[in-house]
Amino acid sequence: MVTTISIFQALVLTTLAALATGIGSLIAYIIPEPDARSLSVSLGFATGVMIFVAFVDLFCSAKTAIGLTQANIFFLSGLLLIHLLDRLLPHIHLNGQVDAHCDRLYRGGFMTTIGIGLHNFPEGLTVALVSLADLKLGIPIAIAIAIHNIPEGAACAVPLYCATRNRAKSCLYSFLAGMTAPLGAILAIVLLFPILNAYVLAASVAFVAGIMVFICFDELIPIANKYGSEHLTNIGIIAGVFVMMLALTLFE
Repeated sequence: MVTTISIFQALVLTTLAALATGIGSLIAYIIPEPDARSLSVSLGFATGVMIFVAFVDLFCSAKTAIGLTQANIFFLSGLLLIHLLDRLLPHIHLNGQVDAHCDRLYRGGFMTTIGIGLHNFPEGLTVALVSLADLKLGIPIAIAIAIHNIPEGAACAVPLYCATRNRAKSCLYSFLAGMTAPLGAILAIVLLFPILNAYVLAASVAFVAGIMVFICFDELIPIANKYGSEHLTNIGIIAGVFVMMLALTLFE
């Protein structure tokens, strides 16, 4: 049952996950050379958590509630929508490394920030809807999104600093880009709450599962491989899957 308290909890989790983008922008300056190996494993861990939850829990629960065919349709719809947004929005997959040709970043830095901000809307929707369906699942998903948002914040702030030479402004814009995720959560709740029932929630969960899987393969895994190696990423993925196996078993 969706209540005011559950909505508030979902928004709090989404906001906390979004704040990690600001943390990432600070890391770009506080730690000149972050440990790339540990970051690669961390991103792999986030991937393992999200993929396991998306397929094993979210999709399976949606299939039980609305049937395999409809769950497949909504899952595929989530994949297609986030793919379309990824193609249309000016979102650049950066790994946080400073480009030596700063003049190019000067022209594209602010558009990149806007694109990342718009791209964070589905992440806010993901955390909010999963939390509404099951708060115990929303917490690890929020953590996984937060881990992903840290390097994204660095990827946003470093080019801006290179372009403007203003650390405070670069951090602020990176922070604001991350805070679009709660706006996405609010929008999702406002649009869905008047019609929210068991069917709509199950369909939304399957839809969100598709979004989560796309984020993993399009964002987390490529960036993790750039920071470290495929082997380190895979270690993180296996660890994330194992932890979620234990967590879901205990919760069950």
